[in-house]
Amino acid sequence: MFLGIDYYPEQWPASMLEADLDNICELGCNAIRIAEFGWHIMEKAEGQYDFSLFDHVIERAKARGLSIVMGTPTAAIPAWLAKKYPAVLSEFENGAKRSFGGRHVYCFNSKEMYAYTERIVRAMAEHYKNEKAIVAWQIDNEFGHEDSDMCYCSQCRDAFRAFLREKFNGDIQALNDTYGTAFWSQEYNDFDEIPLPAPTITTHNPALRLDWERFRSESIVNFAAFQARLLREIIPGVVLIHDFPGGGLTKHVDYSQVSRHLSLAAYNNYPVWGGQREPLPPNEIAFGLDYIRGLKGKNFWITEAIMGAQGHDVTGFSPRPDQAKMWAYQSMARGRESLFFIRYRGGTKGAEQFCCGVLDADNVKRRKYYEVQSFFRDIRQYAPQLAGPISSKVAIVYDYDSLAAFRIQRQSVLLDCEAEMKKYHKFFYERNIPVDVIPADSGLEAYKVLILPQMIVAKPEFQKRLKSFAERGGTLVLSYRDFVKDSHNNLVLGKQLPVDFDEFAGICVTETESLQDGQDFPLIGEGSLAGRRGRGGIFREMLEPRDAEVLLRYDDSFYRDFAAVTRKAQEKGSVYYLGCGLEEELLRQILEQVSAEQNLTGIPSAPGVEVVCRGSGKDAVRMVMNHNPCPAEYAGEALAPFQCRIIPCSGEPA
Repeated sequence: MFLGIDYYPEQWPASMLEADLDNICELGCNAIRIAEFGWHIMEKAEGQYDFSLFDHVIERAKARGLSIVMGTPTAAIPAWLAKKYPAVLSEFENGAKRSFGGRHVYCFNSKEMYAYTERIVRAMAEHYKNEKAIVAWQIDNEFGHEDSDMCYCSQCRDAFRAFLREKFNGDIQALNDTYGTAFWSQEYNDFDEIPLPAPTITTHNPALRLDWERFRSESIVNFAAFQARLLREIIPGVVLIHDFPGGGLTKHVDYSQVSRHLSLAAYNNYPVWGGQREPLPPNEIAFGLDYIRGLKGKNFWITEAIMGAQGHDVTGFSPRPDQAKMWAYQSMARGRESLFFIRYRGGTKGAEQFCCGVLDADNVKRRKYYEVQSFFRDIRQYAPQLAGPISSKVAIVYDYDSLAAFRIQRQSVLLDCEAEMKKYHKFFYERNIPVDVIPADSGLEAYKVLILPQMIVAKPEFQKRLKSFAERGGTLVLSYRDFVKDSHNNLVLGKQLPVDFDEFAGICVTETESLQDGQDFPLIGEGSLAGRRGRGGIFREMLEPRDAEVLLRYDDSFYRDFAAVTRKAQEKGSVYYLGCGLEEELLRQILEQVSAEQNLTGIPSAPGVEVVCRGSGKDAVRMVMNHNPCPAEYAGEALAPFQCRIIPCSGEPA
């Protein structure tokens, strides 16, 4: 278990290093994370490499027993590179070049960027390949963050056309047929006629736009894979990580594909950021952690855990005493193996002056410093329990293509795919039932319940796996807009909805309606939900039941003949179909029935008190976290505001 701090020695006078490292050790750290933005320090002029600063830092850190996480510095290119090769800089949709001066400003399809990346990464790796103190290498920084996943330059245009030429084996007519370019006279005679989907009148072809999304993702995945190959070539057995930012499900890059090239996924956990009035709700923080754990299906690292107010130009909410420490406990509880706080000292210069650190700019040890110290002291006692895997019987499943399809055609102004996933996740979170958030190509065998919100793209092989899952005894929960389109983002001629799943689900979608803000409709229960009433909204599908049981029916005058929610028994399992957005109470009732079917039992706790079991056998513990700004209670023991208590499963407080 590595417990550490993010340290930027290049930003401070050299005379401060010894005292800083002493304080870092006093904190209880056994590692520091360095160099991720140090390109110019290491290469002030082209080809003139100087690693002396970081050599000295590593030497002095080693003398204190500290390990090193070394970052490749490609997220922030040097000014001389942008000046020599302006094409390295990415472009906005309107064709304006992104100015040098921020970070993540490079184009992922720039040949010069690849060339200079190889030079600096190769030079670093050769220089440090025998350095035993380096326990992991971090590739770049926060891929796709701050809109850096989009570029509309000529290099991307040419690479996109090459991507399509390869996909369609050079057959432009195959592309025309697949995209349906006869619509609006969009047929192409050559791949060089294909535009980027920059702003136009009305909108671009949805199939073209989905391939553009895939191309954007592949561009970043390829760049990550390129750096990973370089490091593995030079340093066999190297541990590779990447520090993923929040909001991964909204990015134009599939982080699960990036993760395939890593040893471990890592996460920069920001429960609150500049401009926010208050932190994210605890269940949403947990959702982000469960999503990162699902990228590789195993435990992960936190590379940036906050300990103060954050923001670049606008600051916001400052975590209350013990609140940020509790977030660190929460990340540990949900699968984090190692943790680094951001940052040792808040900056005095540059864009992150208001991103508070463990120490502030005045360099005085105060509450935040001692909170980190106490967290490190307490949590290291439970390293064996926290190293073990988390076993979940419930999974929320997503698909990059489907998420992209909704970015392209949202269909309902109220529909937010990530928010819909969080509604399901919240039900299980509040009952302290572990849940994974996983990509669709993950293994499904370990789960009892699979939930597929808005998986609009129908993929035959995946659907086959789902049918097998339900037939073997699993419970499958489908939602409105599942399996509507084919893999090209087109509707399917001659097939009823859900495509290739209507018979298995026992229903047919006959009509659809998108709702606006303030619009909803009445629902009435049948069967196991007889007598239940409630409201629905966002979107609705009029379901014609075939051999499925009706659980909820529309109760307005025009659509009483149609079902809203159904269940069909399979050989050993079942398939639920939720044809509309449900108010929280109705969704709760559906998911309680699902949980009862699979004998899923949670751990009762007061509102705002999160309980997670870690470890096994006699060493198993419960991590109990009070997210409330007021006292609470668990198992007869008082919890102070934002307190975390670790309790052996025998029930005695640790």
